[in-house]
Amino acid sequence: MDLNNYQRQARNTALYPDLGSNPIYPALGLCGEAGEVADKVKKVLRDEAGVFSDERRQAIALELGDVLWYVSQLADELGFSLETVAQANLDKLASRAQRQVIGGSGDQR
Repeated sequence: MDLNNYQRQARNTALYPDLGSNPIYPALGLCGEAGEVADKVKKVLRDEAGVFSDERRQAIALELGDVLWYVSQLADELGFSLETVAQANLDKLASRAQRQVIGGSGDQR
């Protein structure tokens, strides 16, 4: 599946206030789902000595799907396709790698 196809299909399941003009809802949902991913990873460190069982990996994969859904909704609300967002990210990273500034911090490196 390509990213734009995913985004179109995900949009068909979107149901939240002011759909089409509400980037706040998916932005907050994204934060919540990313927190759930982090919490599951944290529990692997705490409870499983850092060993990711197949069951834990699958549970994290489901949460990552929720993260992707919210990313796609936020992109849609802001007028971007997922493929545009993904390509811009790859271009940014390639530029940083070429300039040897892939490490470090700051958006404008």
